[in-house]
Amino acid sequence: MTRTPEGTAYALHGTGERPVVLVAGAGGTGRIWEHHQVPALTAAGWRVVTFDHGSTSAPTDPWELAALTRELVTSLALPPCPLVGHSLGSLAVQELLLTDPHLVSGAVLTATRGRSDAVGEALARAEAACVRAGTALPAEFEAFVRLVQNLSPRTLADERAATEWLDLFELAALTGRSPALRPGPPVPDRLAEYARIDVPVLVVGFADDVLAPAPLGREVAEAIPGGRYAELADAGHLGFLERPEAFNTVLLDFLATLAPTDPGVSRAP
Repeated sequence: MTRTPEGTAYALHGTGERPVVLVAGAGGTGRIWEHHQVPALTAAGWRVVTFDHGSTSAPTDPWELAALTRELVTSLALPPCPLVGHSLGSLAVQELLLTDPHLVSGAVLTATRGRSDAVGEALARAEAACVRAGTALPAEFEAFVRLVQNLSPRTLADERAATEWLDLFELAALTGRSPALRPGPPVPDRLAEYARIDVPVLVVGFADDVLAPAPLGREVAEAIPGGRYAELADAGHLGFLERPEAFNTVLLDFLATLAPTDPGVSRAP
């Protein structure tokens, strides 16, 4: 991996002329995109930028991650290009669409929201209580919690798939690669602000997502002028990994609708 002047580790994939930047959610590892999305995008002629933002000083709110993403895009001197976000990454992209639209030619927002809700607030309170109490979950229990939080009932009913996911989550917990319990600030209601977004946007909701319920993602699409919405069935919070073929089809179909940007175009607003 290479690093920006501010120290952000990033990787470039493919040789296509048109760049696309993938912004991961909590945990912040760019590798999460590499098994399914990077091969599909590079095969379609895109040059893919992934980057890491997971560390002890990782962003815990979308504004910090938006600033880090802005620094990455400008340090690489990218032309206006599509941004693809997941969860916290989507919240960060939404803020960039408001503050720096000249950097973006379009956006795909997955597992997102434009406001808080009762379940999300309850989870934030629970995680904050764990942090205050200094509680560290055993790896086996943390793996189970991640499993039911992030995957659909269909996957949970598949014993082989569930076992494989449990192994992955437990390994992440044992090696310290699982997202830490460091709750960020509550998500404020930003829906009214999204009426100012004027670049093409696709919101992708996952029907069985308990962390970012699909109806909240639909609200984001409805708040953005011209915003589009697609929903994948039998998919939880990690639907882009749970149903990668279906997600990649939606992603590539949307990217194909975006007008090419001259690589030499100025990024100045």
